[in-house]
Amino acid sequence: MPKKIAIIGVGAQGSTIAKRMNEDPNVSQIICADYDYKAAQTLEDTLDKAKAVQIDAREIQNIIKVAEGADLIVNGLSVDFNYKVMEAALELNSAYQDMAGPWEEGGPDFIDGYRDLLETWHSRFKEKGLTSIVGSGSSPGLANILARESADKLETVETIEIAIYDGVVSKKYVLFWWSPEVALGDMNSETYSYINGEIVVDKPFSNPVMHQLKGIDRPVRLYDHAHDEPVTMGLMADKYLKGVKNVYFKFGGPSVEKSLELFNMGLLSDEPLDVKGVKVSPFDVVISAAPPAPKYPEEIKEVLANGMEQEEGAFLVRVIGSRNGKNVTIDNYMKSLGLGEAFEISGLSHESYSTGQCAAVFTKALVNDKITMKGLLPPEALDANARKYYLEELAKLGVTIETYEI
Repeated sequence: MPKKIAIIGVGAQGSTIAKRMNEDPNVSQIICADYDYKAAQTLEDTLDKAKAVQIDAREIQNIIKVAEGADLIVNGLSVDFNYKVMEAALELNSAYQDMAGPWEEGGPDFIDGYRDLLETWHSRFKEKGLTSIVGSGSSPGLANILARESADKLETVETIEIAIYDGVVSKKYVLFWWSPEVALGDMNSETYSYINGEIVVDKPFSNPVMHQLKGIDRPVRLYDHAHDEPVTMGLMADKYLKGVKNVYFKFGGPSVEKSLELFNMGLLSDEPLDVKGVKVSPFDVVISAAPPAPKYPEEIKEVLANGMEQEEGAFLVRVIGSRNGKNVTIDNYMKSLGLGEAFEISGLSHESYSTGQCAAVFTKALVNDKITMKGLLPPEALDANARKYYLEELAKLGVTIETYEI
């Protein structure tokens, strides 16, 4: 029977999911809910299954009212809404999906939050016979799938390294291709690694390394970054990843280097600064001045019309272990579209396209009952059949994987 889905937050990722699900015969209706009614209305005007709703998601009852009758709730909001949307899903007996998390002001820290998700919330969803997929974009998301796929090819796993370089630079100034508030918040957050069987917390921009990545003609600088994978993979190491000992997430690119300059000047701090007798938050000033990420087609068209200075990038998931007594390294590179190609095909930026497609295929798998496991699950927990379906469907959308074994 076709399913009704509710997408709470239809920004870059949520809107991409809506477009993909509009094509799926197993979807009957898509509730597109956002505080920005224009974003929701744009989808209703262009998609025959979409219904636009304005929502203030700070109140759980508002989410419940909007999503009533939904078989699946997709959370496209920032991570500080995750607990509210999950609670609404449980109240409505709906499956659930988000892109990253968890975090809440005054709540547990990121590590304890994930422990709580993988234990308490997992049990709550499982008891109701519901599936909840968390961290389901490109990274986290596809990266976790690739890590598990490679781990299953080995007898032991020593190290998983995720290395991402975003080198797309336009002549029209764009600081980030996704929300500057989210991006700079992450840049100012503690970083996570899993080292010798322990989750290690470090300062922002820690442990820089020069990395040679396929498709880039020179070594590039990458830094530790605040991301989910070292936490979930560390917590699930023995259960799904052959007892992996080390997990690293490294990120770099021109926008990262700009962010480092802001960080070094104290401009990413929330601590009030006295400016001529007025107390101001440096972070709030930077966010107020930062241009928003190009979101609507006319904004991306303007970027392309001005031309590009540089268009390069890499997305690597490397898994190091052993098989038959020999050391083995498996490199997985994601191949996706550049800005011009992505916009021509979908009207989206390259960032929205790759991340949105990755998220949309998780939604498709849920809608089409290809994920049969119950409870709250990070992507590395999915079984072989679900992972196979995921990678096959993703390839149909132009996001493919090149795998090399050394």
